Amino acid sequence: MANPRKKRKVTVYLDPTVEKALVEFADRRDRSQSMIAEAAIASFLSPDDAERREAIIARRLDQLDRRMTRVERDVGIAVETLAVFIRFWLATTPALPEPAANAAKAKVGERYEGFIAALGRRLAQGPKLRQEVSEDVNLSEKGEEL
Repeated sequence: MANPRKKRKVTVYLDPTVEKALVEFADRRDRSQSMIAEAAIASFLSPDDAERREAIIARRLDQLDRRMTRVERDVGIAVETLAVFIRFWLATTPALPEPAANAAKAKVGERYEGFIAALGRRLAQGPKLRQEVSEDVNLSEKGEEL
């Protein structure tokens, strides 16, 4: 009678890419392919492992949800900032007389390039507007002067 504690041989068919990955992993870890396959199958069949994976996925989804909420907030701040600026600019900037308007049109490209360069520098190094807004709002809520 066969010993019930003795391991049994099982034949499986693997996709060539999976087999190659198994061989390479076993070589890197200096372990047998059988040991790695057994551990992988045990892990796959373990209900605790499934619960652990489910918890990890839930945690990652929560992180994604928080990030998405921050992105929505940041986009909202950007849209409101742009709207306030445009409203302010339109309310305070008088129309230019004809000779000055022609000169301004000639400088549009140069000024736009300067704006893009300044924006690039700001995005690359400076504090982000959302950080400044958060700090300003927190100070205002505490009743402190800005």
